[in-house]
Amino acid sequence: MKQSQLFCQTSKQASKDAETISQQYLTRGSYIDQLSAGIWTILPLGLKVFRKIENIIRHEMNKIGGQELFLPTLQPKRIWLDSGRWNKMEPPLFKLKDIHKKEFALGSTHEEVITDLVKKYLNSYKQLPFALYQIQNKFRNEIRVTGGLLRVKEFIMKDLYSFHATKEDLDNYYKKVLQAYKNIFKRLKLKAEVVEAQSGSIGGDFCHEFMVLADSGEDKILICQDCNQAINKEASTKKTCRHCQGKMKEARGIEAAHIFKLNHTYSKKMGATFTNKEGREKYVYMGCYGIGIGRLMASIVEACHDQYGIIWPSSVTPYKVHLLNLSKTSEYADKIYEKLLKNNIDVLYDDRDVSSSYKLKDADLMGISTRAVISDKNGQKIEIKKRKEKKANLFSLKNFIKQI
Repeated sequence: MKQSQLFCQTSKQASKDAETISQQYLTRGSYIDQLSAGIWTILPLGLKVFRKIENIIRHEMNKIGGQELFLPTLQPKRIWLDSGRWNKMEPPLFKLKDIHKKEFALGSTHEEVITDLVKKYLNSYKQLPFALYQIQNKFRNEIRVTGGLLRVKEFIMKDLYSFHATKEDLDNYYKKVLQAYKNIFKRLKLKAEVVEAQSGSIGGDFCHEFMVLADSGEDKILICQDCNQAINKEASTKKTCRHCQGKMKEARGIEAAHIFKLNHTYSKKMGATFTNKEGREKYVYMGCYGIGIGRLMASIVEACHDQYGIIWPSSVTPYKVHLLNLSKTSEYADKIYEKLLKNNIDVLYDDRDVSSSYKLKDADLMGISTRAVISDKNGQKIEIKKRKEKKANLFSLKNFIKQI
């Protein structure tokens, strides 16, 4: 992609209401744009990052047997009455009526929809276990939106639901999801604390949050200084760890993921049953596992940046190479651009008629993981610099292609 053709407009200054580093850099770098409070447009650069995060999550969900589907956003009042949450959700549901005066809610979560679906298909223990997931918009009627993508009204989320014949099988699968989430955060170059938490309006008997430590985080967590066990402060008032009695230290975190053992919370209320080996009707055990795409993107920026801009990990960088032409002519840079395309290397080529300093500052702000500079002083050599490193190296075109 030539940068002169990219739908993108960077900015030197962040808006006055930008409260977090991620909001500042994602808006200045033209990754996102605000339509209204808590409602954001994901721009072409941002969507490339989104898709890469989604594909990492997809890979890890598929590895543990998840099957992808797509559930409706518009949900009838009937299923929310069945679960007892029509008037009990926090934050409250977005409710609306159609032309026939029938009431619906915009999906803030999908426990009701998935349970209603599964009870139609599930008959026998022989069908269990299985897991279904989607990556889809959610709508939450947040009272206070803040921090760019960190607390919003509309967002994209991966939610996985698992179904089991026994509690033991649910417990075992919960551990698999826990490890899959650890893999996701590792691939995103994020350090996340696994925190015992409260289940809130989702329900269930047991849950964990994944907290990315950041000063901008809304949640307060307690971390044991001896065994490193962590717990959400809302879930505990103790000053010592219950596992080892070590002293707890307080930190702030961004809740980037949340997993729950729902057990029979929804299957019992909504009649999702199966017939066991003995021919008896039993309620299916359920688990629910969510992870927010936008929050992950914002969390990466909160953790991976410097005073000049974003530093994308190579796994989610919007382009593999940011090619900057600082020469007076474009022939050699054009040649390199075409060579990269022929080698199927995803490249953003800054061919704009602006100053060299402008291009370099934009490159730092946008944070693409590898920068390749063409300049008259370096002749036929290409200056390669990793965004996270200070030192640059010179390569011939042939060696540059090999390196990439």
